[in-house]
Amino acid sequence: MSSPAVVVRALACTYAGATRPAVRDVDCELPRGALAVVMGATGAGKSTLARCLTRIVPCFLPGEVTGDIELLGVPVRDRRVGELAGTIGMVFQDFEAQLFSTDVTQEVVFGLEHTSVAPAEMPERIARALGAVGLAGFEGRDPTTLSGGEKQRLAIAGLLALRPPIMVLDEPTTDLDPAGRAEVMQVLARLRAEGLTLLVIEHDPAAAAAADLVLFLRDGAVVARVTPQLLLGDVGACAAAGVRPPDVTRVFAALGLPDPPLAVEAAADRLRTAGLVPRPPAFHEPVPRARSPLLEIRNLCHRYPDGRDALLDVTLSIGEGEFVALIGRNGSGKTTLAKHLNGLLAPTAGSVRLEGREVAFLPLEQLAQRVGYVFQDPDHQLFAATVGEEVAFGPRNLGLGPTQVEERVAEALAAVQLHERDADPFLLDKGARQRLAVASILALRPDVLVLDEPTTGLDHLEQERMLELLARLHATGRTIVIVTHTPWVIATHSRRVVLL
Repeated sequence: MSSPAVVVRALACTYAGATRPAVRDVDCELPRGALAVVMGATGAGKSTLARCLTRIVPCFLPGEVTGDIELLGVPVRDRRVGELAGTIGMVFQDFEAQLFSTDVTQEVVFGLEHTSVAPAEMPERIARALGAVGLAGFEGRDPTTLSGGEKQRLAIAGLLALRPPIMVLDEPTTDLDPAGRAEVMQVLARLRAEGLTLLVIEHDPAAAAAADLVLFLRDGAVVARVTPQLLLGDVGACAAAGVRPPDVTRVFAALGLPDPPLAVEAAADRLRTAGLVPRPPAFHEPVPRARSPLLEIRNLCHRYPDGRDALLDVTLSIGEGEFVALIGRNGSGKTTLAKHLNGLLAPTAGSVRLEGREVAFLPLEQLAQRVGYVFQDPDHQLFAATVGEEVAFGPRNLGLGPTQVEERVAEALAAVQLHERDADPFLLDKGARQRLAVASILALRPDVLVLDEPTTGLDHLEQERMLELLARLHATGRTIVIVTHTPWVIATHSRRVVLL
């Protein structure tokens, strides 16, 4: 009988400068050829476990690591990251941090060149990897011109081309549209069938449903090692774990049916067997009429400097007080459209008007107080030394006095339920940084709030907190526009959907 692919014994890791361990007393084994999903709240230690397996900690990120790790039966203590490249590879949660080449092909070939792959093999490996993630035809593109989801696919392709026997993927589907998520999960299923061992960190229950086992972390320790069915098939177990139950599980619980299958097709068969057939809803709620047009987009076109057309003749009206979701596949132009709403991008042709006035010609100070924009990655707009200074930056630049600035800072932080005014923004977890980015915009008191993927990379509880915040803001009369790929967010919060 072959040894496990991964063996972890008494693993603990404390980052340099930290007062408590990020992971502690971790013991686990992964069989060869298994697909294991690691779940847990933000800050539970999931990414740290992955970094320890790959020796990124302590080789690149300083920290004290104790305990033992074996990969394919070989201890990795004192091994360098480069020495393990032929055994284990990783796609980072911050996938943009590992993209650096000037075109897509060079990005994928980099790892092959540095692991002594024969040049004759490279074209076939590159083509297979890009095809597997839906990037065939992108070979000459500059990675900086790709959408967030396309960049995530490219990072995955770089790992697929190397084909190490153990692959670690840290939230590999966060920025992908539903079709892209399905494609990646199909790729992982094929790799598992070929005997590779996969460790996937995920918040998405659909990804966990396809796993052989689920490791659940809390406060740095593994508190459960279960089958997906045991965790995801029980609404109560999901609630205790802080995981959003799959829709199938929620439906079966509401109907009082036991043992829900995790596959939608199997669930549909069970429901039909039980005599339950879907019926069209008896009542269709109409799209509510907006009180008055606020943003009007007319025949909008946008062409990037590389000659790529991102928007073609888009016409859309957004009314005062609406909650609108912009949806579409990766690269469909959602973020490009959103960035036109507050003047971050200028139209190549057509117009964007705010209450009848061209956005492109509005004074920046005035526009900032009317339309606020929250980036997909909060780290792209956070820069101050403290939480309080971050939120105060905008009001100060409007020329407000100290009393008014303080009033707006307190108001914005209370709205997002952040109280650590003296904390370093970059030491907050992802959910708190996302809420801080929202607070920094709320301090300007905009009428329209545009958010690009506001729930991306957040655990279920953080997603709920963010959406409750948006619901409160919408209830005060603000117009909300979100870019999202998450179906349940669209179904439960948006009042109108725009498909690009």
